[in-house]
Amino acid sequence: MTRASVVFVVDDDPSVRSSLKFLLSSMGLQVETFDSAETFLQRKPPDAPSCLVLDVRLRGLSGLDFQRELAARNIRIPIVFVTGHGDIPMSVRAMKAGAIEFLTKPYRDQDLLDAVRIALERDRARREQEKEVTDLQQRFDSLTPREQEVISMVVSGMLNKQIAGQLGTAENTVKVHRSRAMEKMNAQSVADLVRIIERLKGPAEKAS
Repeated sequence: MTRASVVFVVDDDPSVRSSLKFLLSSMGLQVETFDSAETFLQRKPPDAPSCLVLDVRLRGLSGLDFQRELAARNIRIPIVFVTGHGDIPMSVRAMKAGAIEFLTKPYRDQDLLDAVRIALERDRARREQEKEVTDLQQRFDSLTPREQEVISMVVSGMLNKQIAGQLGTAENTVKVHRSRAMEKMNAQSVADLVRIIERLKGPAEKAS
């Protein structure tokens, strides 16, 4: 847990917001509190590892409805639910929708801190993976159309000679395109190149 991480507490009880802020701040975390889901939604999502400590029963939009609204807006922030009035169907619904934990009051402070730690670690890992894919996509976009064409054939298993025949060019020309493309993609081998292209497939298909 570092100061770069942000924990958002959404609870309509001022005393609960205050006690949670004190507890989480004592662990060196930046904490922001909100009295409703609607108030939180007015805030721009942070560009830092973050999570939500969210009461299930709120005035206005309920915690579970808020979870669904975040998903609809593609705001992917891990949620730790806390409630004094939970039941099994409610907890199952929350966990199925991706919640990190569902804690029923009274809960141990350490249980909450552990859940927050897991949530922040998960969000940090997601952000790192997304940054890595973005960097790879930028490298791929830096290739010329012919270089992109050549490496697509390379990762499909075609030999230089086969690629040259299909493109109607010299084999040496294919080797030059292939070498330049692998250098730009920072790929040390064909196997490395295949792994990179596989990483890009998901985002590329979504973008299309």
